[in-house]
Amino acid sequence: MNEPNYWIPPRGFTIPIGDGFTIYYYAIMIVCGIILATVVVGLLFKRRNIPVEWVLDLLLCVLPVGIVCARLFYCITGGVPFPYWFSLDEEHGIRAGGLSIIGGVMGGVLGVVLFCVIHKINFLRVADCVAPGVILAQGIGRWGNFFNQEVYGGLVENTSLQWFPFAVYIENTNSWHYAFFFYESVLNIIAFALLFTLLWKFRKKPGGLALAGYLFGYGVVRAIMEPLRAPQYILGDSVQVSWIMAIIMAVAGVMLALCLLVWNYKKYGHLFGAPDEAEAYADLPVYYTKEDRLAMEEAERKKRAARKAKAGGPSKPEQGAARAGGHPARGAGRSLEETPFEPSAPEQGAAEAGKPSAPEQDAAQAGEPSAPEQGPAPAEGKGEQTEEGK
Repeated sequence: MNEPNYWIPPRGFTIPIGDGFTIYYYAIMIVCGIILATVVVGLLFKRRNIPVEWVLDLLLCVLPVGIVCARLFYCITGGVPFPYWFSLDEEHGIRAGGLSIIGGVMGGVLGVVLFCVIHKINFLRVADCVAPGVILAQGIGRWGNFFNQEVYGGLVENTSLQWFPFAVYIENTNSWHYAFFFYESVLNIIAFALLFTLLWKFRKKPGGLALAGYLFGYGVVRAIMEPLRAPQYILGDSVQVSWIMAIIMAVAGVMLALCLLVWNYKKYGHLFGAPDEAEAYADLPVYYTKEDRLAMEEAERKKRAARKAKAGGPSKPEQGAARAGGHPARGAGRSLEETPFEPSAPEQGAAEAGKPSAPEQDAAQAGEPSAPEQGPAPAEGKGEQTEEGK
């Protein structure tokens, strides 16, 4: 067969330390995927009001468990002898490759559960932030299969199709194969773009839809492509374990999405959204004291009460009057003609000073002059008598 020009990628490079230490490009691709996924999760944590510093805790919970489960799943389903499961042997051990993404996903879920238990935070809320980062890491990590020359499809016999990236030349078989790693990488990156955009733009409840979308999307891609792989890369003998797991993932994604939508509808009356869309800040880190937690929770309650009062409480003039005297301003909302005149305190004092006393009021009611008024009367009579005596 006349083969077009092709390039066989190197598997790695050697550092001159001791007898030489080889670093494989497969590992570099995985590390790059982990770094990018960490950045994505940090951005979504900040967007969803989860402390960004918790990303390191999440990484410490997810990474070891995910790697161990990815290796175990590959070794159990692939029939790897037990002594080589975690051996550093160059030919048969972990340095020779052999990680299952599906096993890594299962381990990652366990790691997220552990993280949520430690920090007492909702699992679905965290899983929504993790799902886009995971599928991006998978898309980047698939390029490690290119350098290892593995995870490819059937033969490409049509010479017009023997070009990269549609096909890839495999040195061991001395032939061209379908570049399944490239197809899956592109689909994963597209899925990442969709999930990240939806999470960034639309933060409506219910939580967990991004996780459901990841399970369904990745499960469908793997279910379609798994049977078309080269036979040596299909895990399982009589039963294709990876294909069955992919089907389970897709079905689980659909069921999870339906359950979340029904639950949200029963609780809020809508498939999407809730009366209060703002997500509360996640639980405080464990290094805060109990007194600090109580004080911050009390401050948060006061802020919420203030926001509610501002949204549905009295107007600002009425609030000012309430602070001053406990009631709205006098005459508020009435014209000057309708507002009765009320004298000030000095005017009231002067009016009270000019009022008659209680005896004067009684005398006035009886028609008799008061004591001061009776005094001048005899003087008038005495004057009349003097004039007559003259």
